Amino acid sequence: MQFILYLLLILLFTKVAGHLSVRLGQPAVLGKLIAGIVLGPAVLGWVQNDTLIHDMSEIGVLLLMFIAGLETDLDQLRRNWKPAVAVAVGGIILPLVCGFGVGEAFGFSVHEGWFLGVILSATSVSITVQVLKDMNKLNTREGSTILGAAVLDDVLVVVLLAVLMSVFGMNGQEMSLGLLVGKKLIFFVGAILGGWLVVPWIMKILAPLKVTEAVITAALIICFGFAYFADVLGMAGIIGAFAAGIAIAQTGYKHVVEEKVEPIAYSIFVPVFFVSIGLNVSFEGVGQQLGFVVALTLIALVTKLIGGGLGARLTGFDNRSSLAIGSGMISRGEVALIIAATGLQTGLLAQQYFTSVIIAVILTTLAAPPILKLCFSDKKESSLHEPKKKVGVNKS
Repeated sequence: MQFILYLLLILLFTKVAGHLSVRLGQPAVLGKLIAGIVLGPAVLGWVQNDTLIHDMSEIGVLLLMFIAGLETDLDQLRRNWKPAVAVAVGGIILPLVCGFGVGEAFGFSVHEGWFLGVILSATSVSITVQVLKDMNKLNTREGSTILGAAVLDDVLVVVLLAVLMSVFGMNGQEMSLGLLVGKKLIFFVGAILGGWLVVPWIMKILAPLKVTEAVITAALIICFGFAYFADVLGMAGIIGAFAAGIAIAQTGYKHVVEEKVEPIAYSIFVPVFFVSIGLNVSFEGVGQQLGFVVALTLIALVTKLIGGGLGARLTGFDNRSSLAIGSGMISRGEVALIIAATGLQTGLLAQQYFTSVIIAVILTTLAAPPILKLCFSDKKESSLHEPKKKVGVNKS
């Protein structure tokens, strides 16, 4: 029953903290992230990040990105592919170079410095998606650009990681760059063909079955199937879940799936995901590296904001929209946590800096929601930026 107690505390704290966060004028997700820090080893120590919590959080982030795919305007995404590329590239180059500079300043070796830059280059769109949904901005031109840039960012960062491990690989963990790029191409071709040909067929076969909730079960099979396919080919599972959502959104089952999956996701799995991020925080031994944590966090915030924002500005967005897009790329979240853990295993990140890097990643994730809301608030809307149909529901 220990896990049941964990679940009870998570659901109670996230809903109350989310409500208080909204009352204070901040996105609900900020309160949920803080709830994880409070419940975890950093403060109260009431909840431990055990296997069940980890597995439920994985399902939560997959469902969150699946819902984002369902609500994404594919035409809007296609129209904004050029800005998305520019934002992704700008949001990688500047953090990569500045991350290496931070490493040099604090006495890192060459391979450790470049790896630090790769960590700062990562972007986790899951937190941003929730904030955009809360503000009904997911299908704006800015929101579509952020989504497209985040997907491309994930691909490019994994390629960068492969290059580092090929050149500096330790502990026998070298990678073949050609093989890795080939897997990425296979995934995207498979996802496009699967979404076009296989998904409608599966829904047509499984949805009419005379069993309880056949439609949503069929949709979840597709979601988890795409996520597993992505993971096998070296992509983040969230990209597969996002692609599955887009594919189902092109069928006649979009609205019923969206209506059924949101209660499942937001009642239990998504709160566990947000809390699991905070559970990674521990302040043990960080006092001696406080300067490093502060410097890394500031560089992480500024470089994504400027790099992504500059890419948007060069492709036709005004200054305010460019800042909003740059702020949408700030959160590192679970993507950077996974990369940091990989670096620890392969010797690309020294053990004594691991905790400090994790804290800097968490701080960027905490800072992303209020910065994103500030950049989007009071923004002048126009027919160019806002779709006619209002989408998304405030989830607190």
